[in-house]
Amino acid sequence: MRIRYIIAALVIAATPLAAQTPIYLDENKPVDERIEDALSRMTLKEKIAMLHAQSKFSSSGVPRLGIPEIWTTDGPHGIRPEVLWDEWDQAGWTNDSCVAFPALTCLAATWNTEMAALYGKSIGEEAVYRGKDVLLGPGVNIYRTPLNGRNFEYMGEDPYLAGAMVAPYVKGVQSNGVATCVKHYALNNHEVNRHNTNVIVDDRTLYEIYLPAFKAAVQEGGTWAIMGSYNIYKNQHCCHNEYLLEKILREEWGYDGVVISDWGGTHDTDQAITNGLDIEFGTGTDGLRAGTTNAYDNYYLAYPYYEKILCGEVGTEELDAKVRRILRLAYRTSMNRSKPFGSLCSDAHYAAAREIGGEGIVLLKNDGDLLPMTVERDAKILVVGENAIKMMTVGGGSSSLKVQREISPLDGIRERFGEIAEVVYERGYVGDVTGEYNGVTTGQNLSESRSAEQLIADAVAQAKDADYVIFVGGLNKSDHQDCENTDRAGLGLPYGQDQVIEALAAATDRLIVVNVSGNAVAMPWGSEVPAIVQAWYIGSEAGHAIADVLSGDVNPSGKLPFTFPVALEDVPAHIFGEYTGVSVRDTVDIEYKEGIFVGYRWTDMQKKTKPLFAFGHGLSYTKFEYGKPVIDLKKMSPDGTVKVTVSVTNTGDREGQEVVQMYVGDRKSSLPRPVKELKGFSKIRLAPGESREVTFVIDSDDLSFFDPEKHEWVVEPGMFDIYIAAAADDVRGKVSFEL
Repeated sequence: MRIRYIIAALVIAATPLAAQTPIYLDENKPVDERIEDALSRMTLKEKIAMLHAQSKFSSSGVPRLGIPEIWTTDGPHGIRPEVLWDEWDQAGWTNDSCVAFPALTCLAATWNTEMAALYGKSIGEEAVYRGKDVLLGPGVNIYRTPLNGRNFEYMGEDPYLAGAMVAPYVKGVQSNGVATCVKHYALNNHEVNRHNTNVIVDDRTLYEIYLPAFKAAVQEGGTWAIMGSYNIYKNQHCCHNEYLLEKILREEWGYDGVVISDWGGTHDTDQAITNGLDIEFGTGTDGLRAGTTNAYDNYYLAYPYYEKILCGEVGTEELDAKVRRILRLAYRTSMNRSKPFGSLCSDAHYAAAREIGGEGIVLLKNDGDLLPMTVERDAKILVVGENAIKMMTVGGGSSSLKVQREISPLDGIRERFGEIAEVVYERGYVGDVTGEYNGVTTGQNLSESRSAEQLIADAVAQAKDADYVIFVGGLNKSDHQDCENTDRAGLGLPYGQDQVIEALAAATDRLIVVNVSGNAVAMPWGSEVPAIVQAWYIGSEAGHAIADVLSGDVNPSGKLPFTFPVALEDVPAHIFGEYTGVSVRDTVDIEYKEGIFVGYRWTDMQKKTKPLFAFGHGLSYTKFEYGKPVIDLKKMSPDGTVKVTVSVTNTGDREGQEVVQMYVGDRKSSLPRPVKELKGFSKIRLAPGESREVTFVIDSDDLSFFDPEKHEWVVEPGMFDIYIAAAADDVRGKVSFEL
């Protein structure tokens, strides 16, 4: 695919005189002038051709004018392997392996915008090296239910956190001349019935919870592309939704990029024309088997649109607007001669994946300071669990990858401790023995002849004399777990893992549970296990990152980006009963009855019900002491901007990082408001005994709520509380002021 850049360069270089260079190819001319010049030279058919796919992952350019096509690629965690032109089958390339970066839940758990920038820059370098123009990610849909099979691709339950993390990711990717396509806009919060769910949500909830991360991607990150979601809102599919795309995205936010449909997300020509869609992908692309000579000409934005123009049913105003936006995307990406060459599977990318993974791992529990592991020579370490050996980069839907390598947790532990200790492995349970997605296979033989009872017995027998027992389990990327197009059946661990953990806990007091998942899971054995680690899907460097944290080579500093409930009945989306998880053919209305009270906003109001682990929770191998927060009321500006400062000290004996969280609460409001809302955070690194002051600036945006009657953000006078916390349920100090 990089050949097209060379050809374009040769064409331009062959121009005899600079004065003869067409305006649309003259890099010295303003982009808007170049766009208008190119547009004026295009025929109607050439314009229409740019609005829809020409293959599974590309859309047409204008060959006559030397304008190249646009090449897209999944996904947010790594660059997807190549498929055939018109089929999902593998193209059979031998040079399309990639580095798998940690899933976006792991990135969000770092609470570190520098990690987000590193992630974006690194994956962008892999994309540009592979000749891609648009990276189909990242995802920022809000974590509303722990059953959503695609939560692992998103950035948690809080709009402020997701927005803060998405902006540097976008900038990092686009620094390579590759567009991000932030998805799935909007209200795609579960997978069952994703094509026929009509979301009913009030404007306040929409603006306060489900839109802010997208707005941050647009206005702070400057994303060049947005992907519409599959679901329906206000009885229009979101890929051509007037309210979302025209009124909010373009009019209110000033978005100048393209809107790309999700694959198969377009359903109506008239709505696609008028309601903001620019490029249509995946609508019955299988022309080879369907018997259509060229299925792409039959897309909603293809021949049907062309025919409407010819017969005078519609004009060309919308068409020209779409083409202008696509040309702007081309000048930023495929026609950008200044972008770097990038790199693929480099040492720097593996190092970035390992660093991000280690920083995103969350230490949930550590009774008796069982961690970090202090392994003496000739010690015995028992590793139990299928997830210790199963490749996790294959599967899960469109984010499935073909990697150059993947270090398993077992291999990482053996590499770290194997020279001084005996590392023994037991299966413990059998989950999914398959390992294939879209023609990519893991090559692993995970077949097992022992019964479930025998597997547990064998693991327990080994555990009795082990110095450490590490259970590595959780979910995987099979259907009905962490996987696109399906949701989980329940909150509990699958494959009888609870019984395995309980048996191991009865056999040893040296048990460490490492949960690999992109979702919260129930932990009925939680009180019996001294150490629990949330490890996520970390990608190529999973085993190294996990071993780094278990050994103490990396001091854990991750914090949960979403709440772990004790039971599904504690989640408002399920309390009110509107989520059923039952697949149906007809349109199904799902009302977000909990409104703005999602995640910790809900649990904060509950007096009797506490979460298993709260939003923002995460332990360290050192201790951090918070001083009393101080508010500077003397410098309070007329619009309510104030500064709050708190001193944090590392009182332990090892260096570590702490995420200082700042929440704002409004004591009295004309509309119901949460007890507190995250409005700032800062991740700081402290040596033993070191102190540092952290300052937060609170402005009107942090104090406001969306008034649906006025359709604007409103700040009301009154008393506000500023909470300085280590987690949503671990407030270390509070100051108040009156506005």
